[in-house]
Amino acid sequence: MFNLGSMLNLGSNDPVIGKAHITVNCPASSLFRYLGEGLFENYPKWSPEVKELEQITPGPVMLGTEGRQVRVDQGRRTESKFKISAYEPGVRLTLIGISDPFRCTYELQALNPENSTRLTFSFELLEILAIMRPFEALVRVAIKDGAERTVQNIKRLVETEKSMQADQ
Repeated sequence: MFNLGSMLNLGSNDPVIGKAHITVNCPASSLFRYLGEGLFENYPKWSPEVKELEQITPGPVMLGTEGRQVRVDQGRRTESKFKISAYEPGVRLTLIGISDPFRCTYELQALNPENSTRLTFSFELLEILAIMRPFEALVRVAIKDGAERTVQNIKRLVETEKSMQADQ
């Protein structure tokens, strides 16, 4: 099939993926409540680049829930809409871009069911625009660094919250 975009290098079909994992000292069910059920309250906490976040569809957070976010990444403001494409309590939460080509997934694996969970976060930029092509290496580094920062922030927030609740 003839594809003018490919011929003119108007974008890449190769995704840019950043992936990181960490062990969080809490059960998978609690971690999923924080990430999934509490998505619209907690996402700006673990991703401070999120300046505005709103749930578009009514009701509890679940498969198909849509949201809108405004982010400022490295001085660049972007607005995008996303949808929850996987919602498996205690196992997986995936957000896909509606207005932008991205996917981010939070996967949980219970290590010690009552005490610790392995959190794997991946962010995939599914397409790079032609204007960003010269900066692809920098984009890859930024996405990898962002994935590492995300898991560290979630761990810190969840464990701090857990410890505060234990003190009460």
